[in-house]
Amino acid sequence: MTARAPARRGRSARQVELLDRLVEIVTSEGFAHLTLDEVAERLRCSKATLYALAGSKQELVVEVVRRWFEVAAEVVEAAVASHDEPLARVTAYLDAVSARLGLLSREFAEDLTRNAAATELYRRNTDRAADRIRALIAEGIERGAFRAVNASFTAETVAAVMLQIQRGEMGARLGLDDAASYAELSTLVVQLLEPRP
Repeated sequence: MTARAPARRGRSARQVELLDRLVEIVTSEGFAHLTLDEVAERLRCSKATLYALAGSKQELVVEVVRRWFEVAAEVVEAAVASHDEPLARVTAYLDAVSARLGLLSREFAEDLTRNAAATELYRRNTDRAADRIRALIAEGIERGAFRAVNASFTAETVAAVMLQIQRGEMGARLGLDDAASYAELSTLVVQLLEPRP
């Protein structure tokens, strides 16, 4: 897996390691079928160790999703930081999001939709992503690199598409998974923002 995000305050290195290993299991297989006994066995830890991470299986799932977003945010922001040109920064952001989502299994995505707390966490992170896109677009307009579009409107439009992707609505209608949907969104945004000759 890619570089690790720092631990949340209060987590030991061992707890972060267990969460990271659990992220790999859950994002590749889903989580609905797993019991805490199975998780403890696969991680070679006690159930008490798992209960130190979260008080229940549902809470543990939320912690796993939260950890996935922590690591994903680090990877995505590193991709953005590797570019100076505004259009490349927007493209890098959307492409990195697409790549991260491409690592998630269909089983995980389906299980996620059945867990209200995890779905809400995903939605909040989608909102943060829209805010980040808004800032990147505003930066590009300010630097004269983009057409003079309304950054807030464009970001809200991107956010609406992101929410449809997150809810599985777009994939159901178009036969695209989340990663492919984000890749198409990236292409659309680039064509919208590129200055016209």
